[in-house]
Amino acid sequence: MRTVTILGATGSIGTSTLDLLERSPEMFEVVALTANCDVERLAAAAIRTNAKRAVVADERCLTALRDALSGTGVEAAGGAAAVEEAASMEADITVAAIVGCAGLKPVMAAVEQGRTLALANKEALVSAGDVMNRAVRQSGATLLPVDSEHSAIFQCLDARMAERVSRIILTASGGPFRDRSLAAMQDISPAQAVAHPNWSMGAKISVDSATMMNKGLELIEAFHLFPVTSEQIEIVVHRQSVIHSMVEYVDGSVLAQLGTPDMRTPIACALAWPDRMPTPGERLDLIKVGRLDFEAPDEERFPALRLARAALNEGGGSPAILNAANEIAVAAFLGGRISYLEIAAIVSDTLDRFSPAAPDTLEAVLEVDREARVIAEKRVKGRAA
Repeated sequence: MRTVTILGATGSIGTSTLDLLERSPEMFEVVALTANCDVERLAAAAIRTNAKRAVVADERCLTALRDALSGTGVEAAGGAAAVEEAASMEADITVAAIVGCAGLKPVMAAVEQGRTLALANKEALVSAGDVMNRAVRQSGATLLPVDSEHSAIFQCLDARMAERVSRIILTASGGPFRDRSLAAMQDISPAQAVAHPNWSMGAKISVDSATMMNKGLELIEAFHLFPVTSEQIEIVVHRQSVIHSMVEYVDGSVLAQLGTPDMRTPIACALAWPDRMPTPGERLDLIKVGRLDFEAPDEERFPALRLARAALNEGGGSPAILNAANEIAVAAFLGGRISYLEIAAIVSDTLDRFSPAAPDTLEAVLEVDREARVIAEKRVKGRAA
C-alpha cells in the first residue's frame, strides 16, 4: 500500500486522482488533501478517503472546514504555511496539482523530502526549472510527469539510451480556435475559450490551451524534464488527441504513446510507477478514430508559442516572467477586463519591459514572479481603461 498526498485535491487533476484512489483502496492510503477554499468538496473527499489531514490555503475558510470535519477524526488546518507543511508530510507519492505559481512553494517542500513527486503543476518547472532540478538532485527525489504529453514522453524515452534521442515531438490539439482567423478571434468570450473540444479541464488551463500558451509552457517543462536541447523539441498539432507525444531516436524510429483523452491514464501511470494499474477510461478504438492528422502550428495566430520558445532560449528569469504575465492576463480575460487577443500581447509587453538577473534561489524566483505580475497588471489596467 502506498501513501499519497494530493496538493490541489478539488481541481480537475485532484478529483481525477481521487477517483483512481477510491477505485483501488487496497493500493493507497491518503495522508493529506489540500484545496484553496472549496470546503465542501475537500471535506467530503477527506472523509471518504479517511485522510489524516485536510488543508485550505485560504485561512479564512478554516473555521468552515473544522465545522465540516468535526467528529470525523480528520485534522483541519489552514494557510499557506499549512499547505507547505502538508506537502512535507511523510508520503510515498505527492501529487502536485495546484494551478499556477501558487503551487511552487508546496512543490519545493515536497521535493525536499526526497520522495516521489507526481507533477501536474507545469508552472513550477517553467518558473523555477533550474532551482527545482537542483533540489531534486540534492534530495534524491523522483520526479514523475503527470501532464499527458510529458507522461507520454516519459513512457517512450529509454533512459538508458538518452543520448540516442534525436527529437521529442509534443502534440497539441490546437484548442477550440485552431481553424479561426485572427480577425475571427477578436470577439472570443471566456465561455468559448474554456470549451475545449477534446479535454475536460479547469478554466485557466483551458484558456491556455486555446491560446496554445499551454503548449509553450509544456515546451519549457519538457526541456527541464528530459535530457534534450530546446532545438530537439518540436510541436505539432494533432486534432484527435490520440497520440499524446512521441520520441524519435537517431535510427529514425519514432515511439508514440496513444490513448483516449482521459487524464486518469497519465495520473495512474505516475501513481503505480514502475507498475501499471487499471483505469476506468474508455479504451482506444482505432477503427472508430479512423485517421490521425498532423499539421504545423501557426505562430502568427498563436504567438504564445513563439513567446515561450524565445523565453526558453533567453533563459534567466524570462520563463518565470512569461508564466507570471500569462497568469495575470488569463485572469483578466476570464474576468472580462481584456480581450482574448490581448493575453499574448500583455505577456509580450511584460517580457519586453523586465529583464532581471537569472534567479538562483526559490526566493529569487518568487521575486521575479512578483515583479512581473506588477508590470503585467499595469498593462492590463492600461489596456482595459
